[in-house]
Amino acid sequence: MQQKSGNGSTQRFLPTAKPGSPLRRLVTSVWAGIADYMLPGAYAKWSTVALTGSGFLAIVAYLAFRKRRGAARLPAALETTEMRVADAIFRHSPFAVAVLDAAGRFRELNEGTVHLLGYRKEELIGEPFLPMVESEGRQQLFDKFESILQGSVQETSFKLKHKSGIPLEVQATLAPYIAENGTTGAVLVSQDMSDRKRSSERIRYMAYYDDMTGLPNRRMFMMHLTEALNRRFVEGQRLAVLYLDVDRFKLVNDSFGRDFGDMLLLQVAERLTRGLSEQDLAARMEGDEFAILYGGVSSDQDALERARGLMAMLEEPFELQGYPFHLSASIGIATYAEGVADPNVIVKKADIALGTVKENGRNDCMLYTGELDNSSLEKLTMQHEMRQALNRGEFVLYYQPQYHIATGKVIGLEALVRWRHPDRGMIHPGRFIPIAEESGLIVQLGEWVLAEACRQNKAWQDAGLPAVPVSVNLSMRQFLQQNLPDKVASILDRSGLRPEYLDLEITESMTMDVQHATTCMVELTKLGVCISIDDFGTGYSSFHYLKNFPINRLKIDRSFVRDIQQDPNDAAIVAAIIAMAHNLNLQVIAEGVETEGQVEFLRKHACDEMQGFLWSPPMPAERIADMLRPGTYPG
Repeated sequence: MQQKSGNGSTQRFLPTAKPGSPLRRLVTSVWAGIADYMLPGAYAKWSTVALTGSGFLAIVAYLAFRKRRGAARLPAALETTEMRVADAIFRHSPFAVAVLDAAGRFRELNEGTVHLLGYRKEELIGEPFLPMVESEGRQQLFDKFESILQGSVQETSFKLKHKSGIPLEVQATLAPYIAENGTTGAVLVSQDMSDRKRSSERIRYMAYYDDMTGLPNRRMFMMHLTEALNRRFVEGQRLAVLYLDVDRFKLVNDSFGRDFGDMLLLQVAERLTRGLSEQDLAARMEGDEFAILYGGVSSDQDALERARGLMAMLEEPFELQGYPFHLSASIGIATYAEGVADPNVIVKKADIALGTVKENGRNDCMLYTGELDNSSLEKLTMQHEMRQALNRGEFVLYYQPQYHIATGKVIGLEALVRWRHPDRGMIHPGRFIPIAEESGLIVQLGEWVLAEACRQNKAWQDAGLPAVPVSVNLSMRQFLQQNLPDKVASILDRSGLRPEYLDLEITESMTMDVQHATTCMVELTKLGVCISIDDFGTGYSSFHYLKNFPINRLKIDRSFVRDIQQDPNDAAIVAAIIAMAHNLNLQVIAEGVETEGQVEFLRKHACDEMQGFLWSPPMPAERIADMLRPGTYPG
């Protein structure tokens, strides 16, 4: 590199390497090798351009300055500055840089080399480098050194011994070095890769193992399952995947904290790995879900027995902070013997079976069957179609009249939703309501039912028909919403229906959260809305809420009414409910009344109201108008 002075003369800042000279080859080769090994991809290319002229050129310049004899010298001030810069870069380079003579002895080295090997500089100068290399790599390095002396550049990796005896993984670039006096040797630029290797191992561990339990994670499990499917099966054996979920684990976290939950999962993981063979694998898939792969089971029954063994193992009490703790688990099982070996499909089948176990009450195990698959697909299809149905207006309300037993007059209507499907026809709520509750669509559907029932009731009143309350069932999700009273008030305001003509029916289980239930019902009654307890006797059955909650009416569940003439116990329960309700100044309505004998029993025990197929099934809105007209009686 040259720069003209003011009088036109040319002065050198650094020694210029001629094309093809050892200096130029050294600078280019050394940095190219380092960039290729030490830096990733595109970054290396740009770094080569930026750093070649600064770092390593200065280092080589420093060496060249020290060996030049009789060459033209820089002006003293410039020479001193450049030497200081070159010396600083050489000494403090992050790489270990050393110059070896033709015999492989240290001629010069920087602080990076001292730090790498642990020796003082004076201990290394004049000492051979090769003995510091682990014996298994010496011959290969010796052969490469011979090639370097012939003018080639070599990249290699080997193990070095630190002065303390600790082995080091080193990656190095060696390039030929020719001094001004013609002496040949090599420049060794190396870097300790031990930390990088440990970091790589840590990254690999994090990619394939769960950091908390130490078990393989989902990625590793799927890889292992794929390998197992590609191996030949022993005749008469098959592969089994068990998908396990710790029952109500969220309750543990909420009650005792996540640290407690993590300790529990660690103990669960330890138990799941007991007794596994080399071809088996336990993994933590996510959260409190685990998967176990059994590489060789004899039959589906064998897989079920292993699942029951796991459940029994987990039922043994855990000890946490000195206290015994019990839990249960749900397990879905899928086996594979032959056919299309898709690991994702097998895990999905086990997960479907697990979902069915959880729907049926948990703490059990189930083997996947094709019927479960069809059921899951039907649920997904129905969820999708329900969303469309809400937008298309496919849902309709039917109304079942509620009668005063003594007079036979209609004293109320219960709104019941139906789905008029364009292809499947009329769908009963028993088929789609559970799916709506599971998917969360029940909130949107419930709001539509409430709004439509209020609108229709106001329309009947505006048409001059007798005003009667309309009953609407609330779902658990609706009742737990913090803004339910506001939504009810908004719907009443939009429809123009007076609050006393709306009766909201809730189930006993909704009152388990006493504080929320009390607050919500008080706010609703302030609006003027009536509240009934639906399906009384089948749920929570605490008499506390009957005394303290603002309830207007009890609704006796149809399961008790159905057998009051045949089952003395049911008859006694119904009679007791009626008497108790009257003593608490509550109205009583019996649902599911289908025979005259049932009506006579209810009259005898002074039941106030009834509804059922005997006097009227649920009917579309257009037929209700005739029943509301004065002088209309059942039968």
